[in-house]
Order: sequence, then C-alpha cells, then structure tokens
Amino acid sequence: MGKIRVLVCDDHTILREGIRLLLNSQPDMEVVAEAVDGREAVERAAECKPDVILMDIAMPLLNGLEATRQIRRDNPNARVLVLTMYESDEYIAQMLEAGAAGYVLKKVAGSELVYAIRSVSQGEAFLYPSITKRLVEDYLRRVESGQERDTFDGLTDREREVLQLIAEGHTNKEIANVLNLSVRTVQNHRAHIMEKLGMHDRGELIKYAIQKGIIELS
Repeated sequence: MGKIRVLVCDDHTILREGIRLLLNSQPDMEVVAEAVDGREAVERAAECKPDVILMDIAMPLLNGLEATRQIRRDNPNARVLVLTMYESDEYIAQMLEAGAAGYVLKKVAGSELVYAIRSVSQGEAFLYPSITKRLVEDYLRRVESGQERDTFDGLTDREREVLQLIAEGHTNKEIANVLNLSVRTVQNHRAHIMEKLGMHDRGELIKYAIQKGIIELS
C-alpha cells in the first residue's frame, strides 16, 4: 500500500517545515508539495493530486476558504483537512460548507494531526473533539432556519477573489495580472462589488473583508 501523499498549504515557512518533518517521519506519509498562498494551493492540488490537502484559512492572494472551494470544484473527490488557529463556529461551518473533510486546530499535538490525516485519507470526516458538539448544533440550527452562509451578500466567486485582493491592498493592475484579466474588467468587478455591498471606498471593503474572515489583521 502506498504512502498518504500530503500537500501542505500555509504561508508560515517554519510551520510548513515542522509539519513536513513530522509527516515525513511517519512510515505511511509523504509531503509531496507545499503552497504559500491560496492560489498556489489550487495549482499544486491540480498538479499533484494529493491524497490529503492540509489547508490553512488565512493566506494571502486567496484565502483557504476560497481555495478549498476551487479545489473541490475542480476535483470533488479532493480531501481537504483544515489546520488553523481559528476556533469560531462561523469559520468551521464555512469551511465544511466549502467541502472540507475535517477541521483541526494548530494547538493539537503532532500525534492528533497525524491521526486526523489518516482518518481523512480513508474517507472519514474528522473534527477536533472540543468543537464537534457545538458545530453540529449550530449547523443544524442554521440549516433548519434557512440561514445563508458564505454567499457574501450575493457576490460571485470571481467577485470574492477580487474583493480579497482589493482588501489586501493590490492595485487594479496587480489584480488584473494575478487573475489574468484586463484592468477594465477588474474595474467592473470592483464597481459591482461596491454596488452589491452598498459601499463606497476601500476602507469599507477592508472592514467587511475582516468581518467575513476573508483577510486577517496582521
């Protein structure tokens, strides 16, 4: 039986190095690639087709939530395991809604992370025990009430990407280069975002992006 092939996605070098050492020391695991931002995560996932994708939430250029959406859209069988410092119900529900198979906190012991990866690779779901009960209760309550999550007030996938890049401080030209769009198209997306959200300047967009967990305060 082959080793579990893992893609590690996190923008902190020291954390990636530590995870790589931990996983490569396991007899049944191998880190086959790493990604420092969400866009690279999507690319590496498509190239390597790993068994498990270890995904941080807060990453530059494209956050882990959007990266997970895109990876699962391109490959519905992809197994994404979230590894994050965020323990809030909203983050957990959003990532599971995006298609993640598991959610682990960065404070866990190495043995627990290894166990979670094995579980997810075998097609099981894995949730850090302390959050399971309240997550299920919250999820059922939201589903029952029909409350929407993750629509970001009607923004399209592309508009959410543009929103993150705007909030991170990128110019229209830089955004156009990252997304392979024309500057005019980026300007149109920006106008649509402002209109849908009822906002008028970048400052308001930044506050909104922080509230929605699209970017984090550094």
